[in-house]
Amino acid sequence: MSTLEKIQPLVSIVEARERWRAEGRTVALANGVFDLLHVGHVRYLEGARALADVLVVAVNSDASTRAYKGPGRPYIPEAERAELVAALSCTDRVVVFDEPNVRGIIRALKPDVHVKGTDYTPDSIPEADEVRAYGGRTAVSGDPKDHSTTDLARRLGREGAK
Repeated sequence: MSTLEKIQPLVSIVEARERWRAEGRTVALANGVFDLLHVGHVRYLEGARALADVLVVAVNSDASTRAYKGPGRPYIPEAERAELVAALSCTDRVVVFDEPNVRGIIRALKPDVHVKGTDYTPDSIPEADEVRAYGGRTAVSGDPKDHSTTDLARRLGREGAK
């Protein structure tokens, strides 16, 4: 499957989810903005993929990112952020979402595990109740929060000021 073919609407991924379930394959869902993709994102997604047979990544839309991060964000448009995430070998499917959280995606997809980065614990994941309601579980992956797009953008701004 090509990079662009991995980017699909939720309805198509839910259909594929039924096939994966019938084949006995497990599914992990990870989500994020992924603006200025960095090594922290890669480690998070690779860790999420290690927890299941299939990794679906939900990428915040531009509108969702502005609502969450502020009016100056995102730096990279949603289509390009989704393509970058889809290009990673650990990623099987990518969906762009407009909502402020992934509760609707979780209800539709019912992943075996919902994975967040290390700025959470399995119990502090905001959608944990949604996942546990159908018997799924939550997990945390990635390295310590030593990398961030905000810090990267700040450093790039300094370089540009010289």
